[in-house]
Amino acid sequence: MTVAGRPLSLLSALWLAASSLPAAAQVDHDGQIWINATASGGVGSFAYFAEVQPRIGDGLSRLEQLIVRPAVGWKIGDAVTLYQGYARVENSPAGARAFSEDRSFQQLGWEIGTFDGVTLSSRTRFEQRFQTNGRDTGLRLRQMLRAALPLTGEKTGVAAVAWTEAFVALNGTDWGARAGFDRLRTFVGLELPLAGRSTLEFGYVNQTVNAPGSRGTMDHIVSVNLFVRQ
Repeated sequence: MTVAGRPLSLLSALWLAASSLPAAAQVDHDGQIWINATASGGVGSFAYFAEVQPRIGDGLSRLEQLIVRPAVGWKIGDAVTLYQGYARVENSPAGARAFSEDRSFQQLGWEIGTFDGVTLSSRTRFEQRFQTNGRDTGLRLRQMLRAALPLTGEKTGVAAVAWTEAFVALNGTDWGARAGFDRLRTFVGLELPLAGRSTLEFGYVNQTVNAPGSRGTMDHIVSVNLFVRQ
């Protein structure tokens, strides 16, 4: 795989991938702030991570979602890690009753490599979703591609980052999931080095959601992510 001598071309392509609007002529927009703190590490081939994500939405007025997500994994060589994880999600949607979601998930992380200065990585996640407002199990596949480009000439310096993640529901449920395209998220921002291998990543996320009914939704998100690596 090559980047044709233009490392920024890949970042541009990722950004354009999320610029497509839903097919619906009208779209509901919302401003949000997502904060994420992730701790990760491992011993030998054993790996783990745990993250907490409060998400403030509804025009930045209130906490709409809180996610707690731990996982344990096994390294397959230097580039690939397999995880089994669990997520607890507390939801407080605008104009609707609060509900909880439990997720079991399997995840494959792949450090693809560096091409013309751009470091690529991939994350594939398969989720089994259980919500308190229904009895069905929802199955969802998520695929992320991430690109990082150092801006200072140093691998551990400030980097421009872009990623895009597509969500596909594999079945419909009695609590509202519909089989097919679920949502698309795309991020553009900066990665700042901290002590050791830890980093702070912040920027803008655009989320396009295939919401029930004729209207789609688009969220404009300020994203702040702290990654503590041991």
